[in-house]
Amino acid sequence: MMLKEKNGVSFLESPVLASYPALFHAVFTRHGGFSDPPFHHLNISFGLGDDPKTVEKNRERILRCAGEGTPVYMDQVHGNAVWMLKSEDVGSFSGTAKPPRADAAVTNVPETLLVVQVADCQPVFLYDPVVRVIANVHAGWRGSISGIVGRTVRAMVRHFQTRPKNLVAVVGPSLGPCCAEFKNYKKEIPSSFWGYKDTADHFDFWRLTRDQLVLEGLSGENVHISGLCTRCRTDLFFSYRREKITGRFGAVLGLRESGGSEKASAIPRVNSLA
Repeated sequence: MMLKEKNGVSFLESPVLASYPALFHAVFTRHGGFSDPPFHHLNISFGLGDDPKTVEKNRERILRCAGEGTPVYMDQVHGNAVWMLKSEDVGSFSGTAKPPRADAAVTNVPETLLVVQVADCQPVFLYDPVVRVIANVHAGWRGSISGIVGRTVRAMVRHFQTRPKNLVAVVGPSLGPCCAEFKNYKKEIPSSFWGYKDTADHFDFWRLTRDQLVLEGLSGENVHISGLCTRCRTDLFFSYRREKITGRFGAVLGLRESGGSEKASAIPRVNSLA
């Protein structure tokens, strides 16, 4: 992914999604915000112990980077519910309404910014450039084993006539197979997923997500894994596994008409409800 900076806020951009001018997308780092330790600096989540007024200021900062748009934050519960906003329902939608209780959001409404809050879980961007519909998924290990990614794709097919072969998927920075250790995996993870485990009880949820997407009909060539492990890169990201008490960074996806012009530089790779 490519590291950019705008108005003092740093974020990552996928070269694949950047090739679509109708999209805005960004995976924000932990830098450029106002929060004090241990939430320093760009924490966008309430309920962690950070000052709510500071969280609001941080959210305003990432919204300014995104430009115009109404942000949608979800009440993420590590489940597999999918929230949707269709163009015909936009008149009744309020960005200030109670956050939907879901872990994935889908929309075809321009200027709607779907936000996922993460600190090791996978943010998964999905885009269908043919019918112009987007999805943003919060895929923690619980969501992964309950099929949140596949459920989101099926919702896009059912409600927006997406063809999976047209979908482009990008998995953002998250806990990598180098650090995803599950000592109690026999109690926590069904045996059907043990094929993703190595001899040191580390699970490769990146590979699992790829396989789940391909199973839904996506081309493997259209599934892109960032390869950035949040636990390895706490210089850039929050990591619950490493820090325990910490913030959440934002992954944002929205439909728009044109792209930005920030200078980019490469980051080295490190290992209604539906």
